[in-house]
Amino acid sequence: MKEIRDIILAGERALQQGKQVALATVVHVEGSSYRRPGARMLITEDGMLTGAISGGCLEGDALRKALLVMTQQKPMLVTYDTMDDDDAKFGVGLGCNGIIQVLIEPIQPGQENNPLQLLQILAGDRHNAVLVTAFSLDNKKDPQQGTCILVKENGLTIEGKNEIQLKDLLLSDARSALETRTSAFKNYAGTGDAMTAFIEVVPPSVSLVIIGAGNDVMPLVSMADILGWESTVVDGRPAYAKQERFVSACQVLVSKPENVLSQLAIDEQTVFLLMTHNYNYDMAMLKELVKRDLVYVGMLGPTKKLQRMLNEMSEENIHLDERQRAMIHSPVGLDIGAETPEEIALSILAEIKAVLAGRQGKSLKGQPSSIHSRNATTIEEVRVTSNL
Repeated sequence: MKEIRDIILAGERALQQGKQVALATVVHVEGSSYRRPGARMLITEDGMLTGAISGGCLEGDALRKALLVMTQQKPMLVTYDTMDDDDAKFGVGLGCNGIIQVLIEPIQPGQENNPLQLLQILAGDRHNAVLVTAFSLDNKKDPQQGTCILVKENGLTIEGKNEIQLKDLLLSDARSALETRTSAFKNYAGTGDAMTAFIEVVPPSVSLVIIGAGNDVMPLVSMADILGWESTVVDGRPAYAKQERFVSACQVLVSKPENVLSQLAIDEQTVFLLMTHNYNYDMAMLKELVKRDLVYVGMLGPTKKLQRMLNEMSEENIHLDERQRAMIHSPVGLDIGAETPEEIALSILAEIKAVLAGRQGKSLKGQPSSIHSRNATTIEEVRVTSNL
């Protein structure tokens, strides 16, 4: 989400200055690549780049292609085959051994619901969304539909520019992806030319709620801001819970434990950290948090601290089931030998990212399988009948 927000800001600025801009999107990957489908980069006519579609190897060529797209005002699908030695000779070899499909679209400011506007609407709230990007893999000279449909969890559906081929089918598949929270690639064939669609599920950014406003929270908030996460700091002490102590994007609340959750919007991307160094405050917060269906609650302190809390809760007839116990991570963080507040912050954020991604947080060295599942980018063949 951070990349999308950076692109939105850069695009708005460039358009206000009267510059031509284009949006490059990785729409499919076969094999290995540095960036995955959904990676985006905004390109201006004077060569300014925001975001990235590779580790730096494709950007120069994408800029040249984008200038042509701006001139012709037509989307273009570009294939980078890093399995081909010729690509390496031309300076676009990634050293990854994969095939990357990049769709480059011109942004026409007067066009309603152009790709940049759809991104703005997508990032405007904390609802899950699906963005549909359609293109032709079989014949790159065919017209490319591009970013054409946005469906949001709150029921909002927006159709992009021009007439959309197979609109009803795309809408149905987008809603199915939203329900399953799973992106998909589909190739629609059977009548006329085949069309491929990247049906991309885009969740909101991580909402990090830190209970405690001590000095050790500052690096956590700063690092979370770099990641594009939305941070909220809560403390019962007004002297600590001051906005000026944290980055400007951070929300700061002064509150008693029993009133905290009523002041927050909690969704499946919301995680909590208990870092007050105050046993009673942390205990009161934990009692409130276990009532919610949360994915992650981290708490500073040794194992015996958590065990003491669980024992006291049990004495109060508060018994945690397996799901509730699993969401509590204490001692918090990955075992990286962290000592300083900054290192501890790194350890905690890495653990949160691993949990949200469904990973174990292990070293990639020696991993027998590929980093990214090859099944995740499999293109499903869909036969289209004439009555559609």
